[in-house]
Amino acid sequence: MSKDTIVIREIEAQDNAQIEQVIRSCFYEFEIPLEGTVYTDPETQNMFEAYQHEKEVYFVVELDGKVLGGCGIKPLKNHETEICEIQKMYFSPKVRGKGLGRILIQNCIRKARDFGYKKCYLESAPQLKAAIRIYEDNGFKHLDSALGNTGHHACGIWMIKELCD
Repeated sequence: MSKDTIVIREIEAQDNAQIEQVIRSCFYEFEIPLEGTVYTDPETQNMFEAYQHEKEVYFVVELDGKVLGGCGIKPLKNHETEICEIQKMYFSPKVRGKGLGRILIQNCIRKARDFGYKKCYLESAPQLKAAIRIYEDNGFKHLDSALGNTGHHACGIWMIKELCD
């Protein structure tokens, strides 16, 4: 593989520590509350294991053998089964601005359709302006309140996209 080759692939067990580091560092960089967010999710330490069930997937971005970002989908916790949640989209500054957020969101939307979901839901923090713009550009609409029970009470942005379009 040549230098500066970016690979997007499904997460593997050996990626756990690297993607956890990417996720956690974004919280400090963007001054996002730690409590009531992905930061305190038990899954964040074991991302590979957390995405091994039916109708869920997590994609990572790898550059020169290092995992520098990711995004995934799962069924929305404690909600109707036809809605998935786009989760844990975070990137290292080394790979931001290269269109990877758009690619991963589109990959997740495509997989959600393949899995038979009717809608994609997500929660975000207002500090993540670039991510919110990506969601809006991909057809996500803002909601007035949260769906399901993700436990992420510190997230103030809730969005949804119909997949039948």
